[in-house]
Amino acid sequence: MQITSHIYQVGGNSLSHPADAAIYLIRDGSSAALVDAGTGRATNDVVQNILNTGCELSFIKYLFLTHCHFDHIGGAERLRALTGCTIVAHSLDAQFIELGDCEVTAASWYGTWLSPYKVDIHIEGKHADFSVGSLQVRAHHVPGHSPGSMILTVVSDELLVLFGQDVHGPLNDALRSVRADYERSLEYMISLNADILCEGHFGIFRGKDKVRDFIESFL
Repeated sequence: MQITSHIYQVGGNSLSHPADAAIYLIRDGSSAALVDAGTGRATNDVVQNILNTGCELSFIKYLFLTHCHFDHIGGAERLRALTGCTIVAHSLDAQFIELGDCEVTAASWYGTWLSPYKVDIHIEGKHADFSVGSLQVRAHHVPGHSPGSMILTVVSDELLVLFGQDVHGPLNDALRSVRADYERSLEYMISLNADILCEGHFGIFRGKDKVRDFIESFL
């Protein structure tokens, strides 16, 4: 599903596996990146959807993991093996992936376990910037849902696109959620004044008012 001239949804729900969070492709020419990886239960479908956009697997430079929960990261290692991409996550969540912590990653919620794997780039601090062709992708640390939750922003077709994968939460002690951090992060997301929100489970919101209303609804 095409969102802008540079952005597609290639996984999630009916596009791959019902348990998968949304998976997005950012592409500019022969350089591309993925946002999240799903559970890994339908990676072949994700790969076919990527190819259907005209993007070669070898174009994929980065796989950004917005946070450590299994529905977002279970398929990451196989996608790295298939594409040669670099896996990126915030250090505060990368530790749980590399430990294979099935509680904090919520793998146990999905009736499975997480085999630990290496995260290639650990983001430290509040922001980090990456180039995907001529596009500039910025990662923003937005703790609350998990300690190392991130959102991503990129300008495409003169529109600010926000990848806010689990804007909705939930908050749970087992996930190391912190309500005060989550509320501050929601306020920060609102302040970005994005034109398009690509959420992990609730779809795509177009227009500044619709983006703001959706995020505000969780405050």
